[in-house]
Formats: sequence, structure tokens, C-alpha cells
Amino acid sequence: MSVFGRFDELPDPRPVPSYVVTGGRARPTRNTMRPETLLVAVGDGKQLPVTASSEKRALLKMCRRLLSLVEAAAYLRLPVSVAVVVACDLVDEGFLRVSGEFPAGTDSPLPDTRPGRPDLDLLEEVLHGLRKLA
Repeated sequence: MSVFGRFDELPDPRPVPSYVVTGGRARPTRNTMRPETLLVAVGDGKQLPVTASSEKRALLKMCRRLLSLVEAAAYLRLPVSVAVVVACDLVDEGFLRVSGEFPAGTDSPLPDTRPGRPDLDLLEEVLHGLRKLA
């Protein structure tokens, strides 16, 4: 049993060639998507098209809560490289967002920080604490 629902709600585990799942593409549209990337669904009420694949639907359902790309690949029983292509499609279509990125037109909540990066003061405090331990 999964925290995201029942396993029988996931795509059929029968082997499907990767090129079918990705629509024939071998590379994602974004080169910044890594296996440890955290994904979350965008809650704007937008519905997936009827033609969306079962993998896209399952990934979107899983990402109602914060989830790493590699975890999603494991739940979907897909190679990570295929999950990256599927996730990039959903990010490009506006259904998913990478955690730490801010919606277009908004700024980071902290001044002098880039989206997805920790505050410099926090990093300095952590470094100072680690030096005290040594």
C-alpha cells in the first residue's frame, strides 16, 4: 500500500517501451531536472487533457504532496530517464512545478536569494556551528 493510494491505481506494470511513454523523445525539454528534484502539483484547478497518458495522470496524482523525481519513478515503475521526460512535460504544461521555484511574476520571499537557494545568513550560521564542533 502506498501513501499515494493503492498500487492498482498506478499504470499497468506490463512492460511498455520507453519511447511509447515519452512520445518518441529521449531527452527532456529541461536540462535542470535531476533525480533529486522535488515536484509538487500546481493547485489551480486545471484539468489534464483527455489524451494525457496514464503515467502523466499517476505522476500528477502523486505530486499532490511534495515528491522527488526518483521516488515518482520508483512508484511508476519507470526508468528515471523516462520519468524525467514525463515530469518535464507536466512542468512545461503548467501542471507541476519544481519545488523552490516561484511562479512567474513573483519574487523570492527573502531578499538577495535566488529561488530554490537557502538564505546566505542561514548557511553562514550552519558553517559557524560546524566549525565549533570540530
